[in-house]
Amino acid sequence: MKTRNEARKIKHVKIRRSISGTHEVPRISVFKSHTNFYAQAIDDIKGHTLCSLNTKGNKEFSGNIQAAEKLGSDFGKLLLKNNITKVVFDRSGYIFHGKVKAFADAIRKEGVKF
Repeated sequence: MKTRNEARKIKHVKIRRSISGTHEVPRISVFKSHTNFYAQAIDDIKGHTLCSLNTKGNKEFSGNIQAAEKLGSDFGKLLLKNNITKVVFDRSGYIFHGKVKAFADAIRKEGVKF
């Protein structure tokens, strides 16, 4: 029996076969550790990270839903500042629930389309 993280990594590989980002429509990849949440916009054609944010420096809250929601709001503003209005969301094999959902909903509220 595989652990939850091993199963997530297998799902992530399957998802990555079909999801790809460009400079105009980048892929947003998320990673959540036990204490922090990370997000980056990636141009897969060139292999460049266009922008990234994380909750590492946040002393109030870093690994909960409120932190993911604030990060999503800030990330949405950063995307719009870089003239990115449409993205492809890569949940990295995580279930679309909790932190991942709060992050995605906050980006949508800022006006970025998935």
